[in-house]
Amino acid sequence: MITLRKITLENRRAIFNLEVSEEQRRFVASNLSSVASCYILATNGGHPIPFAIYSDGQPVGFVMLTYGITGYDLPSIAHDSYCILRLMIDKNHQNRGYGREVMRKILEFIRTFPAGPAHYCWTCYEADNFVAKKFYESFGFRENGEIIHNEPITVLKL
Repeated sequence: MITLRKITLENRRAIFNLEVSEEQRRFVASNLSSVASCYILATNGGHPIPFAIYSDGQPVGFVMLTYGITGYDLPSIAHDSYCILRLMIDKNHQNRGYGREVMRKILEFIRTFPAGPAHYCWTCYEADNFVAKKFYESFGFRENGEIIHNEPITVLKL
């Protein structure tokens, strides 16, 4: 069973040590870098929401959500929207269905509007990351025609 948990003093090192496979590294920042980004975003008016992803008590991944600003160039729908800025499952825990299960949990959480009301959830991915494209489309995300830094913007109406 997948759960989303706060990152704590006790679990932070385990979360920082999770990593994707070598061929996936160009698609996602390290978890340490992402947690540092959360601090910077939070101290500059943003609303980052980081979670450790657990399966049956064991850390298996990381997700970073944001509301409104992300600290990066934004698509036109970003204002008062949620963004899945980072999502990773550790290389030793991939291909077990965790990604699908965690995405359901993420969307369920976002639909509680924890940082404020929103009509959309969005994310982006490298244009050649066809696995990510197919994954997000399977949850109803659709490209809105915007591309920022060669990354298509894909949007889900909440």
